[in-house]
Amino acid sequence: MGILNVTPDSFSDGGAYRSLEEAVARGLLMEAEGAAILDVGGESTRPGAKPVPPDEEMRRVIPVIRGLAAKTKAVISVDTTKADVAREAAAAGARLVNDTSALAADPGMAGVVRDTGCAVVLMHSRGTPETMQDDPQYEDTIEELTAELSERMEAAVAMGIDPERILVDPGIGFGKRLCDNLALHRHLDRLRILGRPIVFGPSRKSFIGSLTGAPPADRAFGTAAAVAAAVLRGAHVVRVHDVKEMRDVVEVAYAIRGEAPW
Repeated sequence: MGILNVTPDSFSDGGAYRSLEEAVARGLLMEAEGAAILDVGGESTRPGAKPVPPDEEMRRVIPVIRGLAAKTKAVISVDTTKADVAREAAAAGARLVNDTSALAADPGMAGVVRDTGCAVVLMHSRGTPETMQDDPQYEDTIEELTAELSERMEAAVAMGIDPERILVDPGIGFGKRLCDNLALHRHLDRLRILGRPIVFGPSRKSFIGSLTGAPPADRAFGTAAAVAAAVLRGAHVVRVHDVKEMRDVVEVAYAIRGEAPW
């Protein structure tokens, strides 16, 4: 899953694609480099980020999704917590909704996912981007996270979403301490009990900076280590900025597992 942020303030690549043409070109390049999914986001979810009004978020993402849909064979994902944005994105060509709130932020989101036939990523988080790093606490990170994701899956199914269209994401960096993020890498295979594909998004995250001291743009090697660990522990989808490099990491990690990646 290649990350395509069309935002001015994302932690790593905010403001990198200032025109529709640049954003679409970047998406097509990621596809050429090996991305099977293009995840388009118009609202930063970095710690401390302010929310964006739906109309502004749509202004950012819908033309890009429409432009990509006309040219790509990759699955287009929209990274949003807003039902109105997801509905318009689906109409423009998106087939996956990547919801960092696991359908909890907007009561209309489950209906949009159900009615459009999109797949959905239910990501674990606590709080909002503004508050999620305000002293998060866990007694047993994996047990609590798995239970909370299970609850969100049950809620999604109760609201009419086909369980076969659900993916789960443990939410690296979303309401997690460094020790929690490392625990997720060590014990990611425990999420298999949920019975759904696991999405993992460590790319350039702050926990890598905490360990290496590197700024976001220089965290490719740290990201590679995290991606390899995640694949070896059972991740099905890795969400990354550096698609070409991480595809090689995934291929080698799958070979070590004794499986074919595609």
